[in-house]
Amino acid sequence: MKKITTTLLLAIGLSSFAQQKNYTEQDSLRGSITTERSWWDLNFYNLSVEVKPDEKYISGSIIIRYTVLEEQQRLQVDLQTPLIIEKITQEGEDLKWESNGNAHFVTLKKPQRKGDVNEIKVYYSGHPKEAVRAPWDGGFSWKRDNNGKHFVATSCQGLGASVWWPNKDHMYDEVDSMAINITTPKDLMDVSNGRLLKVVENKNSNTYHWYVSNPINNYGVNINIGDYVHFGEFYNGEKGKLAMDYYVLRDNEEKAKEQFKQAPMMMEALEHWFGPYPFYEDGYKLVEVPYPGMEHQSSVTYGNQFKNGYLGRDVSKTGWGLKFDFILIHESGHEWFANNITYKDIADMWVHEGFTAYSENLYVDYHFGKEAASEYVIGTRGNIQNDKPIIGTYNVNQRGSGDMYSKGANMLHTIRQLVDDDEKWRTILRGLNREFYHQTVTTKQIEEYISNTSGIDLTQFFDQYLRNAKIPMLEYQVNGKQLRFRYTNIVNGFDMPLKLSINGTEEWVYPTSDWKSKSFKKDIQLVNVDKNFYVEYKKI
Repeated sequence: MKKITTTLLLAIGLSSFAQQKNYTEQDSLRGSITTERSWWDLNFYNLSVEVKPDEKYISGSIIIRYTVLEEQQRLQVDLQTPLIIEKITQEGEDLKWESNGNAHFVTLKKPQRKGDVNEIKVYYSGHPKEAVRAPWDGGFSWKRDNNGKHFVATSCQGLGASVWWPNKDHMYDEVDSMAINITTPKDLMDVSNGRLLKVVENKNSNTYHWYVSNPINNYGVNINIGDYVHFGEFYNGEKGKLAMDYYVLRDNEEKAKEQFKQAPMMMEALEHWFGPYPFYEDGYKLVEVPYPGMEHQSSVTYGNQFKNGYLGRDVSKTGWGLKFDFILIHESGHEWFANNITYKDIADMWVHEGFTAYSENLYVDYHFGKEAASEYVIGTRGNIQNDKPIIGTYNVNQRGSGDMYSKGANMLHTIRQLVDDDEKWRTILRGLNREFYHQTVTTKQIEEYISNTSGIDLTQFFDQYLRNAKIPMLEYQVNGKQLRFRYTNIVNGFDMPLKLSINGTEEWVYPTSDWKSKSFKKDIQLVNVDKNFYVEYKKI
């Protein structure tokens, strides 16, 4: 069982990593809003990269446009070894920089006056880190398809986008828009984020010009290169006509046309629950890659072998997980939670993964019914380790427990029971995507929004499920017509109401850490705790 659970955690996404106890200067430079980052606000990236698959080599440049918030002369750009910066310029003048590991501190010559919009250009090249086990240990995936043609992709969540391109590699500051220009060998195609503006034919290569008109987080930017074929459709969604485009390897076109019929089904279900797809201007794409998949914005990557479940396995062990393509639904769900609403610090990664794991449940709910959805999400509890808190350590690029997936989903499913009004719950989920549209957020903002809009003070509830590894234990005693009960394994002040079935009749009780009692008209023969609440229980 332990082996199976570990496999499932890996399947769902970034697995649980051991909490570091001793952090380095590099951790802080990567994970904190340094002085050299805070004084300028990102406006626009213009990224140009030539990819040479035969050599596993890249070279290129990026223009970084920014607004000056405070008058400073030293700016941090991030780029990870073994890639090297060749040159940095501003208004045609060469600039000097100092490197501290993967952080590079540029001394600007031009006075940086508050309110000014300036640019620097960074030239770079090298052999980027090769992904060992993408997407969990990311970088470049250099593979070949069944016909021997190059099949190349990037993935970099957690590791950081600076593993393959220079940028401000912290999630708090999303760029407003972006141009992505990728040069590939003649016989291959690049698919990146946003809309394809044009393809320029060079002597021995082609350059694909993509444009992203919406804010985008840096790890969401991607390169996908292969012998792709394209097909697509238009979806009549909440904001009008949405272009849905699909890029798969030539040999997989027919399988993809059948499997990707679930894409508009996904869009229908998730727009119902979460609100309009957040990137109508940039369209929606599914792109085949040589790893399981990733939530790259408007360029969702897919490697689930055109099977339902996760590579044909049901992560819930209920049967419902085989009714849909796990990667297609899960990674697309991230368009709302990860790409529309983005964490400021990876310590709050549950905001991405908890809600998106829950989106699987909502897809089942929409297409197969509420009972099926409950069975599915409860079934995923078998993947929960309760090894450490879901929230990680701040300012050092450290995520929390891999339980943020299944435990996060079950936590949200429990809140749905407390709200006890499905239309109100749907309004809350849609309200999150409206209130925090195209924003970076903290867990505090999300927690407070749900508390305020539900009318339920969930402060201790979130402390219990996000900041504590223990699951609440309901202990109870039966004495004739009297039921005594209390919570153990809880944080101070935890007092979540709980729905029980007493002799087949639904009853609410209000446990705390102190023993309470409730009397009934008849002797108590049977006590069941509503399984939709994520608690443990035992009779004393």
